[in-house]
Amino acid sequence: MEAASLATLRELGSIVAAKGYGRDQVYRDRESHFILLRHWKSEAARSAALEDPDMLRCWARLGNEIQIVKVYETLTEVPLHT
Repeated sequence: MEAASLATLRELGSIVAAKGYGRDQVYRDRESHFILLRHWKSEAARSAALEDPDMLRCWARLGNEIQIVKVYETLTEVPLHT
């Protein structure tokens, strides 16, 4: 189901960009796991996206296409410069 899951990830990214929620990046690790990193425009954009019917439909479909191992709702940036 790799082709289907990639199509769904592309659709999610398109929705995120078109509605101004932020932007998506998809990576693949050495074991061929996909890693989706989403950069939210703001907390308000994240909240709106969590209730967006188009986003919810895509997430529901993706849940049937892949095994979602871990979801981090938020991350804290670690400054590398002092």
